[in-house]
Amino acid sequence: MNFLRLLRPRQWLKNLMLLFPPLFGGVLFAPEVFLHLAIPFLAFCLASSGNYAINDVLDAEKDACHPVKKNRPIPSGAIQAKTAFTVGACLFIVALALGFTVSMPFFFTLLGYMLLSSAYSFRLKDIPVVDIFCVSAGFLLRLHAGGIAFNIPISDWLFLTVFLLSIFLSLGKRIAEKQLLQEGCAHHRPVLEEYPLNFLHGTMYMTGATVLVTYAMYVVVHPGLLYTIPLCCFGLFRYMYRVIKDATGDPTEALLQDKVLLSVSLLWLMMISYTLYCIK
Repeated sequence: MNFLRLLRPRQWLKNLMLLFPPLFGGVLFAPEVFLHLAIPFLAFCLASSGNYAINDVLDAEKDACHPVKKNRPIPSGAIQAKTAFTVGACLFIVALALGFTVSMPFFFTLLGYMLLSSAYSFRLKDIPVVDIFCVSAGFLLRLHAGGIAFNIPISDWLFLTVFLLSIFLSLGKRIAEKQLLQEGCAHHRPVLEEYPLNFLHGTMYMTGATVLVTYAMYVVVHPGLLYTIPLCCFGLFRYMYRVIKDATGDPTEALLQDKVLLSVSLLWLMMISYTLYCIK
């Protein structure tokens, strides 16, 4: 159980970004795509879990100061740092081996994601603004990898929507952590001390608005998808509500714990699927 907690399988939801290109391309269930989903998805899941393990080794002392993260396997002493680092390195190797079987462009995209994640864990997460853009780059690499794996071009508007949404979510997470930890935020994540709270709020509101615009521009060419815009707007508002009221900014946890947000997200997915796959 402790090793499962170390790998954080709940965070694998982020890797569903690989499926966005075939989903919005209307070919997700085509045999040549559907039968080859597992390996690219698993490669990114193993790579992300390997990064979480190594990141937890590096952040063990800082996580010990966090009211929730102190219960993670490494800061709590359930798993030794050396063991966790070995697990992370092994997961990286297996992930690259799987990526190599997909294609060379996919392999190098996966390698780029792993190098970026490692650079973020070792240094970049401590540089204001750079840390936010690194997280966003991780999502864009997932999106790009999905396009490569299934040979589907990425729409400019979809690229912009994912880019801005990932910035929006990263800002929300930092606001929540800063509100939760208050004066002790620097002990957990030093970069939080560098961020004025009004800067984080202002940029979150700005990117939230632009996400809505870019998503609207993306779906306007599909008449049926136009009706998903209110759901997108609701989801953005609900996330901001949770960040400000409950200091809950982790996107995965917010989605899984908030029944309203989860229900709206599933409804959005059903509307997308019905429009693209059932209406001819």
